[in-house]
Amino acid sequence: MKLIEPILQFHQELQQIRRTIHANPELSYQEVETAELVAQKLTEWGIPVIRGMGVTGVVGVIKNGNSNRAVGLRADMDALPVHESNTFAHHSQNVGKMHACGHDGHTAMLLGAAHYLSQHRNFDGTVYVIFQPAEEGGAGAKRMIDDGLFTQCPMDAVFGMHNWPGATAGGMGVKVGPMMASSNEFCVSIKGKGSHAAQPHMSIDPIMVAVQIAQSWQTIVARNKNPNDPGVLSITQIHSGSGTNIIPDSATLVGTVRTFSLEVLDLIENRMREIAEHTAAAFGASIGFDFKRNYPPLINHPAETAFAIGVMQDVLGKDQVDTNVAPTMGSEDFAFMLQEKPGCYVFIGNGDGEHRMLGHGLGPCNLHNPSYDFNDDLLPIGATYWVRLAEQFLANAPLR
Repeated sequence: MKLIEPILQFHQELQQIRRTIHANPELSYQEVETAELVAQKLTEWGIPVIRGMGVTGVVGVIKNGNSNRAVGLRADMDALPVHESNTFAHHSQNVGKMHACGHDGHTAMLLGAAHYLSQHRNFDGTVYVIFQPAEEGGAGAKRMIDDGLFTQCPMDAVFGMHNWPGATAGGMGVKVGPMMASSNEFCVSIKGKGSHAAQPHMSIDPIMVAVQIAQSWQTIVARNKNPNDPGVLSITQIHSGSGTNIIPDSATLVGTVRTFSLEVLDLIENRMREIAEHTAAAFGASIGFDFKRNYPPLINHPAETAFAIGVMQDVLGKDQVDTNVAPTMGSEDFAFMLQEKPGCYVFIGNGDGEHRMLGHGLGPCNLHNPSYDFNDDLLPIGATYWVRLAEQFLANAPLR
């Protein structure tokens, strides 16, 4: 492992920054104190700052030389509405809010890279360090793009990184193509006709319609979709009724759809609508069909992924880099950035939780778990990766 010595020497300060952020979590688009801390550190290190992009987003602009080449490095800043079960010294001070996904560590790693790059500037071009709000369901990446991220900060490629619990601490993983799924949600309201339960012939029973729709939807994945193309359709809520002797007049189906391609997503959405509408019509009921596309699939670009693999292997050694990591049905709004710019998103192993201090909760160190904590040993590893990636990207000829 070839870590940068000045970053290793800066480890304690990065750890303090990370734990300060962890102790003061802020939800999506509320990252006011976090953004202030980030902006203050960047300014302290002589880095010009763009503030307020995507409401609370911060971009640092690190330039050197005369090249027009530019690269973006992105970290997310927001926390989750989770009540932390840890009691160690840096546990959350904001009740009901917690950095349960490691965005505190992502921010600290990118700050570590920014500090080194600002002091040494061994590159020709521009590095944009992007501190993004609202990854957790708020589509902060898209908001930053809509606010002019790629027009105010023109860049040739953009890169992201997320910690991954359960993977070897400090090891890294990636794959070309789809790596994380699209995130979508649906709500189907069924309008029937209520009656006394002793007189079912007087009703149009929305519960029976809901059951038929729910069962038929499962044939979409089993019979309409190519089995080689992953897709998940999960009904997570069915709401109807208010009494044991009443057939209600309405019912609601709610759930999520996950896919690795927009083509499969189109298929599933269209078939869901067709089945729901025709099933309801067969019973004499009517429906309202609402399908919301939240995040697209995260698809890594081939050239940039190959480049990132080379950097990871140079920093960590080939045996510490998984170049065909298993994709996940979880989602990430960095996907919006990869729709606009070529780039690559990687995982960095967070370990099995043994790094946690005394006072951690009894649960596992999994993402979105109240006993989670970021592994501070990763800070110099992630920061070194960011630095070497930026330096080598700006030193190389265009990838395409």
